[in-house]
Amino acid sequence: MITHIKGKLVEKNPTDVVIECNGVGYEIHISLNTYSKITSDENLKLYTHLQVREDAHALYGFADKMEREMFRLLISVSGIGASIARTMLSSMDPVQVRDAIASNDVAAIQSIKGIGAKTAQRVIIDLKDKVLKIYNVDEVLAVTDNTNKDEALSALEVLGFTRKQAEKVVTKIVRTNPDLSVEEIIKDALKNL
Repeated sequence: MITHIKGKLVEKNPTDVVIECNGVGYEIHISLNTYSKITSDENLKLYTHLQVREDAHALYGFADKMEREMFRLLISVSGIGASIARTMLSSMDPVQVRDAIASNDVAAIQSIKGIGAKTAQRVIIDLKDKVLKIYNVDEVLAVTDNTNKDEALSALEVLGFTRKQAEKVVTKIVRTNPDLSVEEIIKDALKNL
């Protein structure tokens, strides 16, 4: 119904902004990702999603269309509401969320506050095909990265580290350097464990 709002930025907070448009002030909920992209310019345009509930109408704003599309995909998953979707987009940018879904990276999605293992798996199961189709992500690339990560995790488990402990470190390493070989991932992980 409301696809975007363009107007004067009246108030800016990490979780919401107020935009005045033709004399009406609209409170718009935003992610930290959008917050970081809002400049101090007086005029602001945000792409929006209007959520109508029984007890409230809430307007969510996004710096770009990709973030709004990712938000809409996330809230289509059973168990993911608008606040958890906004938390996901605050913890990771839309490209990181897209890549985590495309590469079956349950650990990356589960690392977000409020998301457990089952919900993370549901997000991947429900959205992987849609993400691959919409964004033309190369699934082969994603699987290769995931294989290196899995091999590194298995090796670290053999060395005596717990899976949960190793997974956090390896996920961080793979996220910053996705092209590392299995050996390089293991060496970096051993420095951080």
